[in-house]
Amino acid sequence: MTGPKTIETHIVPRISAAAEAAGRPAPRIGVALPVAVTDDATAARKQAAQEFQMYGFLPNYRRMLDIEGAQGPEDVAVIGTETEVESQIRAIAAAGTTDFIAALFPTDGDPDASMTRTRALLKSLVGKV
Repeated sequence: MTGPKTIETHIVPRISAAAEAAGRPAPRIGVALPVAVTDDATAARKQAAQEFQMYGFLPNYRRMLDIEGAQGPEDVAVIGTETEVESQIRAIAAAGTTDFIAALFPTDGDPDASMTRTRALLKSLVGKV
């Protein structure tokens, strides 16, 4: 539950250094974040704030959010149009993420439509990011 800044400047360097010190190969870096493709990012962020609020209170998650400079999970959730979500996922990959796990959540007035849009985009990115 963190963003590209923390992945690149905190998580990847620490895990990579520990692996190197132990004589291990470069580790895979898995990141799981809420994802929603929507035309109303403001409403989706409000929804993410409610649905994922518990992460803002769990000590290790809170620490990562603080390093990122995020108020809560809604600030690191991957939300926006198809183009915006793809850009955010690419930034997460560029920060050193090797495995991205999308926690889809429905938005907009039509939950089925938002989930369909999100799944379609994610499927289109498999193997390309």
